[in-house]
Amino acid sequence: MKIYLVRHGETDWNLQERMQGQADNPLNDTGRKQAQIVADKLREINFDAAFSSTLCRAAATAEIILGQQKDLLQKDARVMEIGFGPWEGEKISRVMNEAHPLHNFFAGPDRYFPPEGAESFFRLYERSEEFMDEVVFPLENQCQNVLIVGHGAWNRSILNPLKQTALADFWSQPLENCAVEVLDLSGSRLSMSEM
Repeated sequence: MKIYLVRHGETDWNLQERMQGQADNPLNDTGRKQAQIVADKLREINFDAAFSSTLCRAAATAEIILGQQKDLLQKDARVMEIGFGPWEGEKISRVMNEAHPLHNFFAGPDRYFPPEGAESFFRLYERSEEFMDEVVFPLENQCQNVLIVGHGAWNRSILNPLKQTALADFWSQPLENCAVEVLDLSGSRLSMSEM
């Protein structure tokens, strides 16, 4: 089974370099165009199942990619981006200051202890693993192609273990808006695939 793992398209907060987290921001015009480019690239794929975060930027990206198949889309809160609580909307440039409570989120993920109201990397990995185990893996012998539209940190929580990327290097691989990664699921084992 092939899994097409896509990050959502651009939002104004992406453009403004703000910590977006679980704030429910819509796609901007660029984000909608990015999603349409992915839709065009994947137009030959007949999806058997499709999932997204409950956040509108991911759901809208999935609907654009699915086109006529958008009725397939199921939204799951476990696919939501990592949460920053009261710091959602904070400029990333401020977070890079060593005194900021979220500083290690980017500077040292293995040393990141979320302040009250924010989510840990441990919890992110826990819910992404739960989603994959309970929702996606059981589809292996029923589906050929599955679409999942998530978020920058959430998608990395799936990809980094496959690439054997340590938590300290969580951000080492670029993952642009509407980046597409293709995975193979075979014998309940995930692996990286080619487009």
